[in-house]
Amino acid sequence: MTSRVMVLGVGAFAHAVQTILREDGAETACYLTRPYSHFGPKIVGQTWSTEDHPSPLPLIEKFKPDLIIPQAVAWAEQPWAADLVKQGWPIFSPVGDAMRIEISRQESSELCRKYGIPVPASYHVQNRIEARQLMQDDPRPYVLKNPICSPFSPVHAIICESPEDTLGWIERVDYAEGLFLQEYLGKEEAGHFVFISGGEIRSLVTNQEYKRAFTGDMGPLAGAPLAGIVEQDPDDKFGLARELIHPLKPWFEKTGYTGPLQVTAIRKEGTWHAIEYNIRLGVTTTALLLRMLKNPVDVLLKVVRDQVPVLDWHPEKFFGCTLTLAGYGYPYVVPSVPKLPVEVSAPLECDLWWNEVDEEDGQLYMANHQNYEMGHRIADVNACASEMDSAVEQIEKEILKLRCLGSYYRLDLKELTEKYSSLLTS
Repeated sequence: MTSRVMVLGVGAFAHAVQTILREDGAETACYLTRPYSHFGPKIVGQTWSTEDHPSPLPLIEKFKPDLIIPQAVAWAEQPWAADLVKQGWPIFSPVGDAMRIEISRQESSELCRKYGIPVPASYHVQNRIEARQLMQDDPRPYVLKNPICSPFSPVHAIICESPEDTLGWIERVDYAEGLFLQEYLGKEEAGHFVFISGGEIRSLVTNQEYKRAFTGDMGPLAGAPLAGIVEQDPDDKFGLARELIHPLKPWFEKTGYTGPLQVTAIRKEGTWHAIEYNIRLGVTTTALLLRMLKNPVDVLLKVVRDQVPVLDWHPEKFFGCTLTLAGYGYPYVVPSVPKLPVEVSAPLECDLWWNEVDEEDGQLYMANHQNYEMGHRIADVNACASEMDSAVEQIEKEILKLRCLGSYYRLDLKELTEKYSSLLTS
């Protein structure tokens, strides 16, 4: 019997997840959760928009999915979320109190301290006056974040590398929801994904994501990574799960945690510190992870049913990497974004996942939102191979087939992979 999967999302994430799971035999559909980035999901299968369907519940009742995959935690803030959970639909996410490990940064830090997991020093302030006082009491470089993790938060991460950087930024951020200040620990960063189900924690991949906009890790932090590296790591050979996830097992059992979990960590003076947890499939890592598995549909179904999955890996896809083609102006707001054509000179020999593009009379264009004028992410280009160098070589060759005036992508993927190898083997 064909399994049915519904994605709650848009853009490259929804395009990739639907495509890969369809290739593995599933029937897929997508509830488009934002008013843009619809082209990719629409070319794969059936879609519905929030404008036409404010609640997905009637659609879910009709489609009867075996699996619902949300792109962001924002689904839990919707007026229909409580009924979705109450009705027992198979959402690929922990629910209830188990969501707090991502949603509340302060609670996440307190949870880690309770179970002996190293975390940076952190503070939650309500306004600029409290932030100024904190810098008098404990002056140091901080990473500034919104206290509540949401794609629509008024503050997105700002990395300050000195106390003076911090003093400058606390005068400019939006305190509408307060401000979370987390000690800056340096640049030795890595992430690790696991699935938690059937009473077990199954390691999946180790990854690095690069959110700086420009080559050389320069420029502002973008809303999502511009490049990423993924490595199969079911044995947790770097110890990230062992040190930063497994100690939380009593809490997982208490909250009934079932679903994915990623920890992002920074190593300082030889010790890994947990700086953030995510309870969803990552926007950039997911497409590579699903490609690496021979049986992605079966694995996801086992997890959502709280059973232990059997992970069957493609040995020839041990490493993966991703590059984003960013459009004119990204990630800045610009006075006026023209409708620029996006050209593909020849079919790509690796994965191409569309983000913010529109189609008109058979021609693709970078999206042009009348009320959201800024540069956009055009597409993600992904490749997997048995060796990292081969994946990098392919992706850098294939992305040249894409053209959009004023667009760019990072040119340092080879250097990033070398730093990744050096970090995790030192």
